[in-house]
Amino acid sequence: MTNPLSPRLAAIVDALPLRPGLRVLEIGCGPGAAARAVSSRIGDGHVLGIDRSARAIAQAVAASAQELAAGRLSFRHVAAEDFQLEAGEAPFDIALAVRVGAFDGRHPRAGRQAVPRIAAALAPAGRLFIDGGDPLREIRLSDFC
Repeated sequence: MTNPLSPRLAAIVDALPLRPGLRVLEIGCGPGAAARAVSSRIGDGHVLGIDRSARAIAQAVAASAQELAAGRLSFRHVAAEDFQLEAGEAPFDIALAVRVGAFDGRHPRAGRQAVPRIAAALAPAGRLFIDGGDPLREIRLSDFC
């Protein structure tokens, strides 16, 4: 089976500190390629991919039937600055944002709105990773406040 990820995205997924049982939030998941790759590496964990684009979410859902049916993956149409945990939803251990303007500096206003939303969705020891490092960098949400 060939790797459906670009070399850059594969390097990003490889760099994440993944282990079985984690809950992972992918912010700006697009068509879901990274979310599917992460879900295959966390055993009985769960990945939630969010995106502000309804079209991207539709593409992600269409390409992820097996993972969705297994309950390892879900998608939600929502912008990072509007995201909140649903009633009874457990917090996330890791959040990942690749080419998301709210976190990479392109849209600082959205970032100021998104930071408290993502911080509230993370477990106390939760970690946020964004692209722009080698290949990732971990950031503290307090760096954006």
